Amino acid sequence: MEQARLIPPAALEGLSFAPFAPRAPWWGGDLQSLSNYLRPRARLHGYSAERLILPLDDGSGDRLAATLNRPAPGAPPLPLVVLIHGLGGDELSAYMRRSAVHFCAHGYPVLRLNLRGAGPSRPFCRLQYHGGRSDDFAMALAALPEPLASQGIVAIGFSLGGNMLLKFLGERGAAARVRAAVSVSAPIDLAATSRHMQRRRNAPYQAYLMRDIRREAAAPAAVLSPEERRVLGRVRSIREFDELFTAPHNGFAGADDYYARNAAQNFLGTIAVPTLVIHALDDPWVPSDPYRAVDWSGNPHLVPLLPKQGGHIGFQGSDPPTSWHDAAIARFLVAALSRR
Repeated sequence: MEQARLIPPAALEGLSFAPFAPRAPWWGGDLQSLSNYLRPRARLHGYSAERLILPLDDGSGDRLAATLNRPAPGAPPLPLVVLIHGLGGDELSAYMRRSAVHFCAHGYPVLRLNLRGAGPSRPFCRLQYHGGRSDDFAMALAALPEPLASQGIVAIGFSLGGNMLLKFLGERGAAARVRAAVSVSAPIDLAATSRHMQRRRNAPYQAYLMRDIRREAAAPAAVLSPEERRVLGRVRSIREFDELFTAPHNGFAGADDYYARNAAQNFLGTIAVPTLVIHALDDPWVPSDPYRAVDWSGNPHLVPLLPKQGGHIGFQGSDPPTSWHDAAIARFLVAALSRR
């Protein structure tokens, strides 16, 4: 994309957000991150739910499962909010449910998308998602029923789903089929994040993630060779998983090749739709240095929101039960969607 086309969206000029201040007992990045597992699960009973099955037009026969939650009757027509989960997550992840409640309450229809091989998508998929599988997202959008996308689409990606979303946006530039986008706690430098997770202090987090990742990838519906199943049985780190499974399973030369070709930091310069990038500098999972290294002024479509605290998709602040990042996203969307 030519840099001259990156004209600042006037609606985003002067946009401001309330500062993040953690509330008790969620002090520090670790407790903020663990709030996703320790807080009561958000209740979606007040919003209708519909299962959608979205075919992927790549010859694999794979299909993605998603749940559509609609706002209360009488809500004004608003764009569809598509939520994309992170590594080891799915439509039932705590942050997915809380965001769905928040945006339905604001009148948006919300689609909680399960990536290829994740959660409810697993029975319909032979293959498995990864952090750079942006074509899957493009095919999922193309498969949406036309009335559902009639007001446009807003995409929100969490953690690894945020990396994939930013890559999608950068690859497609002005042709991206979304009106606005948001990433939350995305590992924009995949190699640095892999190294970060190898630290001794992160061993419990990595063990937890690996349990879910191995189980998901080796589920009966997955088409794997006997050797691939043996590999999944013995890998103990995200780096090993990517080196021995993700990379060969998806045509990469190794983990380093996979990381280099799919890191979102390489695609930020060509994003051409209003995009809010949220990341806490005390995130224990995803290092902050890659965010500090970005020249955010180089692309006026990017709105960085980098509080000192908040953990990994935590952001439990002074306005419970709303998460601070959801409130910030809602404010961003009012501005971003005001431009047609």
